[in-house]
Amino acid sequence: MWFTGLLHPSVWQLIAATLAMTHLTTLSVTLYLHRHSAHRSLELHAVLKHLFRFWLWLSTGMLTREWTAIHRKHHARCETADDPHSPRFKGLAVVLWQGAELYRAEAKNPDTLRLYGKHCPDDWLERHVYTRFPNGGVTLLALLDLALFGVLGLTVWAVQMMWIAFWAAGVVNGLGHAVGYRNFECRDAATNLVPWGLVVAGEELHNNHHTYPNSAKLSVKPWEFDLGWAWIRLFSCLGLARAVRVAPVAYRVQGKRSLDAETAMAIFNDRFQVMAQYRKRVIAPLVADELARADASLRRLIRRAPRLLGREPSLLDEHQQAVISATLAVSQVLGVAYEQRLALQRIWARAGGPGVAEAIVQWVGEAESSPLEALREFAGLLRTYSLRCPPARAAGRVGT
Repeated sequence: MWFTGLLHPSVWQLIAATLAMTHLTTLSVTLYLHRHSAHRSLELHAVLKHLFRFWLWLSTGMLTREWTAIHRKHHARCETADDPHSPRFKGLAVVLWQGAELYRAEAKNPDTLRLYGKHCPDDWLERHVYTRFPNGGVTLLALLDLALFGVLGLTVWAVQMMWIAFWAAGVVNGLGHAVGYRNFECRDAATNLVPWGLVVAGEELHNNHHTYPNSAKLSVKPWEFDLGWAWIRLFSCLGLARAVRVAPVAYRVQGKRSLDAETAMAIFNDRFQVMAQYRKRVIAPLVADELARADASLRRLIRRAPRLLGREPSLLDEHQQAVISATLAVSQVLGVAYEQRLALQRIWARAGGPGVAEAIVQWVGEAESSPLEALREFAGLLRTYSLRCPPARAAGRVGT
């Protein structure tokens, strides 16, 4: 009958078809738009690029240049008034529920496209089909859904239209800068969201991505799952994809005590992991010791220290800064640990400029002369860093 469409699908077949098509849309965004076009961390075969580009026009109406430019601007101006979708300035509810509207508004900004939209497709298809008829694809998809699935095809089409608008433009850009956990203290509020991996194919690991934006792999911890990376591995085996860059790898050589320029460079390259390890190996045990000695009136204050003392300073509000000041006022030990952490932060701020290696060597030397055992042990850990993978029996991945 006409209202069941050409395929006459059952309800479960309709659900399966919808999930398959929305997953293809998600892959088109995360693999093609995000990792390939915006960050150039992934190379894709021309067949895949054309497939993803066509499907995005069909299922979202989004253009490569617009999405790429808006995302690059998000990284360049993150957590500022110029950020196209910052919950801090636009409000979490606005970004979560009106993410698509924010995208369309920014896509009309010619300066954004000019400054951030370089090196995007400009072939005949882009100029004469996708750009010329931006609503042509979604209209065609509506007709196809109606023809294949009947009246319920309109529901399938509606889900397809809302999918990326909600999950990517809303959840990742909104909740991914407001709630969740942080592996690394990057300079913006990006967080990791779990367990949405099967829905957004790794994009939920937003803190990892903002820490290592040029990495084709978004998972870092052993228990994190990047479904997009699984597809990249599959496409790589088929000769259809190649990861250009992943997060830097630092190695640890047990018993190594030398601290030369190469060691310092390995430490600098792995600076985000270094800070995460500092929080785990220095701040956390010192807080535990202070809690054991503190009376009841101070325990509540000190108990909050691990999270705040390890937080990126620029993200602290006035209340949190006041809590840190109060904590350091009652604990000289935590004061020393916090000052040493800030000293490391200042080294990273040099961004690889002259004197970084010397500053790292000096910091390690000062830490080794500290009366704090946890700090001395951490300095010893830094001496084991190496850029080269050592023999298996002496090797170790830092941070594992």
